[in-house]
Amino acid sequence: MKHTIKITVILVILFFFSQIVGLFIVNNYIDHEKTQETGEIVGKEITIAGQVIERPPEKGLIGYILAAILIGTVLLLFLIKIKAVRIWKFWFFLSVWLLLSIALAPFVTKQLAWIVALIFAVWKVLKPNVIIHNLTEVFVYGGLAAIFVPIPGFKVWHAFILLLIISIYDMIAVWKIKHMITLAKFQTESKVFAGLFVPYHRKKELKRVRITKTEKIIPVKKKVTNAILGGGDIGFPLVFAGVVMKELMVTNPEWLGFFKALIIPFSVSIALLILFIKSKKDTFYPAMPFLTIGCLVGYGVLLLF
Repeated sequence: MKHTIKITVILVILFFFSQIVGLFIVNNYIDHEKTQETGEIVGKEITIAGQVIERPPEKGLIGYILAAILIGTVLLLFLIKIKAVRIWKFWFFLSVWLLLSIALAPFVTKQLAWIVALIFAVWKVLKPNVIIHNLTEVFVYGGLAAIFVPIPGFKVWHAFILLLIISIYDMIAVWKIKHMITLAKFQTESKVFAGLFVPYHRKKELKRVRITKTEKIIPVKKKVTNAILGGGDIGFPLVFAGVVMKELMVTNPEWLGFFKALIIPFSVSIALLILFIKSKKDTFYPAMPFLTIGCLVGYGVLLLF
């Protein structure tokens, strides 16, 4: 088993909640009145501080997403090489601010969402702690999915192909090239990590030291190990579930489409739990192939019923 039972349960619950919250956010960026009138998905505008954020074009959407991942990975590897931690932190701050602004808009006014997102993004980067980090991570991937999912031409089969490509890439990145491990270690050490993390709280060790002619026993802090789950492992299953949900809402009432789509987060969470149980401690695994299977099993069950 990769982690302790307690840590495993916490990670899986956080993952599950990120999927549920994400679907709720995505649902609020779908214009259901126009969707029912036209019979096709119509997305609401994304505005931040009065500025409209344009969604990517329908044509070549998968290529657009893959290119963004590739460019982002190369840039981050370059920053690691030149040890530009501050640039990475600023980049991360801007990303969190943007996505959190989008994610919070359905809950509060857009102006307040922008301000609250700024406060939490600054807090997350300058004074990181496990609660603020994971709380914001639960929301930001909903903001990311809200950009792509409402695009009318983004269909289930597109999302399926995206999952397959990302799964293959994840296996190569972890098992062959291993640059994904480099990225994970760099982010963890810089205390700015895209994804969920739960630290192992270990007791202080006692060490006997000699001070002049006497000996004293003093507590020594032991390095804390973190259980982590990458942001892509949260975001891509959410995008798939969101696309399934929006297509269900074309032929079903909004509430029914939402609840039917929940079978996918449930099945993906089970897949993640199985991965943690079967995997070995202190070993890196590509999670996306397992999560993709969870997505497909959930979608298959959905089709059966």
